[in-house]
This record gives sequence, structure tokens and C-alpha cells, in this order.
Amino acid sequence: MEILHVTAECYPVAKAGGLGDVAGALPKYMNQQGQIAKVVMPMYRTKFLYANDWDVVHKGYTNMGNWWFEFTVIKERHNKLGFDLYLLDINGLLDREKVYGYDDDTERFTAFQISVLEWINAWEHLPDVVHVHDHHTALIPFMMKHCYKFSRQASIPSVLTIHNAEYQGWMGWDKSIYLPPWDMWKWGMLDWNNNINPLACGIRCANKVTTVSPSYLQELRYMSNGLEALFEYEKGKCYGILNGIDVSVWNPQTDDYILHHYNKETAEAGKAKNKMQLCEQFQLDFDKPLMVFIGRMVGEKGADLLPQVIRDSFYHIGRRMNFLILGSGQPDVEHAFNAVKPLAQYDYNVYIGYNEALSHLMYAGADFLLMPSRVEPCGLNQMYSMVYGTIPMVRRTGGLKDTVIDYGDRDGYGICYDNASVGDITHSIWRAVELYHDKKRMRQVRNKMMQLDFSWESSVQQYLSLYRSV
Repeated sequence: MEILHVTAECYPVAKAGGLGDVAGALPKYMNQQGQIAKVVMPMYRTKFLYANDWDVVHKGYTNMGNWWFEFTVIKERHNKLGFDLYLLDINGLLDREKVYGYDDDTERFTAFQISVLEWINAWEHLPDVVHVHDHHTALIPFMMKHCYKFSRQASIPSVLTIHNAEYQGWMGWDKSIYLPPWDMWKWGMLDWNNNINPLACGIRCANKVTTVSPSYLQELRYMSNGLEALFEYEKGKCYGILNGIDVSVWNPQTDDYILHHYNKETAEAGKAKNKMQLCEQFQLDFDKPLMVFIGRMVGEKGADLLPQVIRDSFYHIGRRMNFLILGSGQPDVEHAFNAVKPLAQYDYNVYIGYNEALSHLMYAGADFLLMPSRVEPCGLNQMYSMVYGTIPMVRRTGGLKDTVIDYGDRDGYGICYDNASVGDITHSIWRAVELYHDKKRMRQVRNKMMQLDFSWESSVQQYLSLYRSV
């Protein structure tokens, strides 16, 4: 089968979250299974663009409402990522460094989607499946079926994967003129609560809908930012398929970002060397358990709770642990993390920003990973941590619930709790400290984690079965 993935992110080209990791790995593993998977995404001005060789494969001319524009499609020449990668450029809209966060994001991604379909119109053949990801590309199934100029594509099956249903791409009906002429009888497919809702539209119009974990699919039926009734109504075509991780990138035996490699047998010594490097770099005490947070500093991730958790842990448990924080996000949360530093010298440090190399070193050197998420559709961090022998401390929600079993339960290997609250998280830290000093149990838990398989092979087979069904 030939599958075209349409996405706003793809690692290592441009990444803002888990969507980028998935779009950079899933097509590669599909190709290894004998399929023809391709990716098209916006041509942001990133380091990857300037560091690689490209061929122009298409130039087109189209419009978004009254604005007419040219677009260009280029292809990476050497198949470096294991699949055909296409970048689509629109001057004035997509020629920027960041993926999101602009006032005209609605216009940027609407123009991108229209241009993708114009490009497919120019193909001599048609792909077998168009697979779109999140709200940034969720209008494509509607336009393929109901925009007159794309009628040639109406028979192409479409699959929508929801990586995060909190963001839906809402726009007012005044922006309906952006879409190419469409069957006005189908206006109800676009509408949700008197606005155009691209994610809701994609759920209605795609042939199949997937979420990135089974538990997240169940949660969306009662907690999906206003789309609960829609998920209940469309449940017959919705499937939860757990993400995998790219084990060629996330592997402590071969990781290019760390100096001290190790495997399951040498994990204790290998992790100690990486931990020593971290502790020297951030002035932390090597002899204490090292607990880290890696991610966006936003309420969705529960990051806003952690500054108080750290204070309470020092007060109630004592200075028996270290904390190292990496991430960026809401300014008030960043400030709260910085405000802890003067109170906890040698037991705490924070790095505000994005640092891929440091994140790999933290997975390799830490003893525990904090993930107090309020919402976690799948979560990849907990999988990375387990592959590296770092014990995840997670709230039971979404994909965290599907991938981590408490070490107190049968065959368990993590630390779990039920509520995103300061009390629950602080209690989990006390449990982690106790586990850390039980060296035999700690080794058993680490050994069990590092035997788990989080590779893409199983998930890819589920996606291929889904494609064949449509």
C-alpha cells in the first residue's frame, strides 16, 4: 500500500511534542514492513532544511478565499529518514522557524492543507490511504469528499489520528470562505457549537479514527474538551492504538547523545556513570536518588504542581533526594521552578528551554522520572525512561495507565497514583526514596522494565490492518 502521512511535525525536521516523534518513526517502520509510506509537512526554516539536499518535485498555484498564492513541494534527496519526505512551502505563511504560536496559524495550516490536495491532484496515480494527524490536517478528509475541485480524491480512504484532543483548531464561520467551493449541503460536517471545528470535522469525515492509546480513547468519551457526545456517537469507527518508540534513536546501547553506553546487564554501572556526569554538571549529590521532569511546563502535564511538590518533599521527607527539571512553557510555571533554586542548593536544579542532548542524558542518568500529567494521550517519555532503566512515576491516565504497572502490583515495574495532586505526587516521591534504598528490589524493577518491548512493530501491524479494512 502507498500511504501519505500529512502532518504539522516530524522529527528530526521540526518537533514540538509527541506528534513529531510519531510522524518521524511510524512511516519508517511501515516501509520496513514492505509498504510505501511518505510524509508531507510544512517547510519550516529549521536546521534540518539547510543541512540536507532537496529536489523540487512540484510547483503549483491555488487560492485560499480571495488570496491567490504559489506553493512549492521539495523532496529530501537521500531518503535519510527511511521514507520519502516532502516539504511544502508557501511564502509568507510557512517560511518561519517555529511550528506553532503565530496569530495566523489558522491561515497557515488551512493553506497548507489546500496545497497538499492540489499537489495530490497533480499525481498520475492516487495514494491508497491518506493519513492525517491532529486538527492541523483534519480538514483534509472533508475537502477530499466535499470540495468540487478535489472530486478525483473522493474515493481515497482517510484515517485521522488524534494525538491530543484538547486542541481542535476552532475558527469562526466567517473563515469558511477559505475553503475551496464545497457542497453547501454538507455544512453540518464542519459545524460544532456554531463554529467550524476542524478536529470534529475530521472525526466525522475520516473513514477511521485512531487515538494514541486505548485508555485515551475511552477517556475522550467523557473528557474531550466539548467533543464527548461526538466520540460516543462515532465510537464504531474509533480505535486506540498505542504508540511505539523509535528504538534506533532511543537505545542506551547506541545513543549518540550519551557518552556512557549500557545494556540490561551493565545498567547499574552505566547509569551510575551518566548520573555522575549529570550531578557534576548541575551540582547535585550523587548519593541521593535523582528524580527528573522532562517536558512542557504546562498544566496539562501537571508541571505547575511540581514546585510545591518539591518544597513539600524537602519539608516532609527531608533532603533525601535530588530533583532536576528540563523544559519550558508557561512563564509563571517557569518562574515558579526558578524560585525553588535558592531554597534547595545541591538538591535541585532547573534548565529552562529545549535541549535534546540533555534529555537523553537525563533518561540515562536519572533514577526516577516524574510524569504527573492531568492529560496524557499516550506519553512517550515513560517508554523512553523504561528503556533506559529509569523508573517512571506516573498518574494513572491515558497511555500512562496502559504502559506502567505499579511495582507493588503483580509483575509491576513503576510507581503509580490516581490524582494529579500535590499530596499524591509527594507520597509517590516518598515511595521512590524507600525503593531506592532497597537495592535488591530496585535492581529487580529495573531489570523487568528493560525487558519490555515498546518498539513500533506491533502498532504498525494494527495500523496496516486498519488501512486494509478501508
